[in-house]
Amino acid sequence: MRAKRTQASRPARRRALAALAASPFALAAPAAAADGTRLKVLRYAFPIAETGFDPAQLTDLYSRIVTAHVFDGLYTYDHLARPFKIKPNTAAAMPEVSPDFRVWTIRLRPGIYFADDAAFKGRRRELVAADYVYSLKRFADPRWKAPAWASVAELKIVGLAELREAALKNKRPFDYDRDVEGLRALDRYTLQFRFAEPVPRFLQTIAGGDLYGAVAREVVEAYGDQIHAHPVGTGPFRLADWRRSSRIVLERNPNYREHLYDAEPNGDDAEGQELAARFRGRRLPMIDRVEISIIEEQQPRWLAFLQKSQDLMERLPNEFVNLAIPNNRLAPNLAREGVRMFRTLASDVTITIYNMDDPVVGGYTPEKVALRRALNLATNTEQEIRLERKGQAVPAQSPLVPHTYGFDPAFRSENGEYDPARAKALLDLFGYVDRDGDGWRELPDGKPLVLRVATQPDQASRRLDELQRKDWAAIGIRTEFVPAKWPENLKNARAGKLMIWRVGSSAASPDGQPALYRSASVHIGGQNLARFRNERFDRIFEKMSVLPDGPERLALFAEAKKIITAYAPYKHGVHRIVTDLAHPWLIGYRRPPYWLHWWQYVDIDAEQQARTVA
Repeated sequence: MRAKRTQASRPARRRALAALAASPFALAAPAAAADGTRLKVLRYAFPIAETGFDPAQLTDLYSRIVTAHVFDGLYTYDHLARPFKIKPNTAAAMPEVSPDFRVWTIRLRPGIYFADDAAFKGRRRELVAADYVYSLKRFADPRWKAPAWASVAELKIVGLAELREAALKNKRPFDYDRDVEGLRALDRYTLQFRFAEPVPRFLQTIAGGDLYGAVAREVVEAYGDQIHAHPVGTGPFRLADWRRSSRIVLERNPNYREHLYDAEPNGDDAEGQELAARFRGRRLPMIDRVEISIIEEQQPRWLAFLQKSQDLMERLPNEFVNLAIPNNRLAPNLAREGVRMFRTLASDVTITIYNMDDPVVGGYTPEKVALRRALNLATNTEQEIRLERKGQAVPAQSPLVPHTYGFDPAFRSENGEYDPARAKALLDLFGYVDRDGDGWRELPDGKPLVLRVATQPDQASRRLDELQRKDWAAIGIRTEFVPAKWPENLKNARAGKLMIWRVGSSAASPDGQPALYRSASVHIGGQNLARFRNERFDRIFEKMSVLPDGPERLALFAEAKKIITAYAPYKHGVHRIVTDLAHPWLIGYRRPPYWLHWWQYVDIDAEQQARTVA
């Protein structure tokens, strides 16, 4: 039987079409260069607004996608190798590492230059080792309130934390000129790191440019608190135009070094081998421009792709699965137009965050733990996958995500169970009962029990909210949903101002330990949005940081997962199956498993794109 095609209501469809028409890219043919040749323009949409483009001040995914293409890390991931291969980027070679993993020495390639900017006062600015020293010091500068400072602090770079403490104690500007023993430019092109403890996976930490790319000191000092709007790096693209929460345009960086397509796919990867043969030796980037629109509602984003004003449908919305990929196969009408499908189990997890400092859902006493565990047991994840996600997900059992070290596909826990009867029994046992007969449970002290859940004002969030409301109402708990824009919710979550929030997280590294940042106390105010504190967990977290991969480290992963399951600061929902759709003129696309940069590795058939749009 054919899948029944549902139509949106007329008002909803009018709103969707109006939003599409208002898009700065709607049905517009790509521009031509000054010489009359067509520019190669990649056009697609972010479903969530960016927050800014200063690496020291961000952690959100969509801002980091942009910064990954503007700033250059010392090392990068091979675009085609799977599961991953790290190779030099601005570094001249792989690092020289001491046997105890405490000293890492890296030499830079000479002749790499920043994009031109007024901050350089007309001179061509070369990338040097001191730029990486300065960029890492910025994470320690209290002025920037860097969310990733806890991750940098865990590296235990000798002397860096002390420099930060001096600034905090003396209430003076951070001293960037003060020497730090563990972070030095030995000469113009040689960088050396010294760590107080072994850091065996440091290479994975610094691969990619989204957070740890080089930032020039002159640029930061020139723009000050507006640095988030002035990203200037040595990467393949530079920011050309930005309308906050609406439009982001990047263009090829004219100063970008000679970088040739040299990806090395696995021997059994037929698609990868074909791409490598097609593009080998081509200078990067192969496209001239990237135009990103922010389209938070799913239907306008889908219509923009269907009407060919977008080249890529990144993360097909669940409501269009039956139309676009019925039975997980590309729909015939899309196949006839040459659309290609890219489907993969993502290295991500959805999470419901319980604020452990909140007087209702937070705390470590037995009745508070029982409430959170009951909420988790009452959440029908399989129904969410079937109804809302249209089968495009698998249940999560722990914080660890697929394709990362420490993830065990055979692991099962209470986190993955749906048992409303047990949830009710827990609530009854610990005093969460209906005292006034209105059908809703009260707190053990008799006060009203109402859960306030932060959410976003989009259709997908509203549908998930309704499922959550029904699940928790079935065990006698009232829920109120408080909508706000995603960046605002993130800001409030970091400040501990939200009770409950649902969010997603993607791996940025092949190692699984970053997924545990969300439960380490050093990351409160950053990635530990639940504000969870547990001494045993923190000791495990610190120990696994210095251990090389092996059985002992895997055992620590297993123990950490048990602690998180027992205290339930989070409900880990699903690992999503992601489907991307591309029109035939977008060539060479492949979703990266961990890293965020890929624009430079794709090509656009500008003539076919223009003919089709016209």
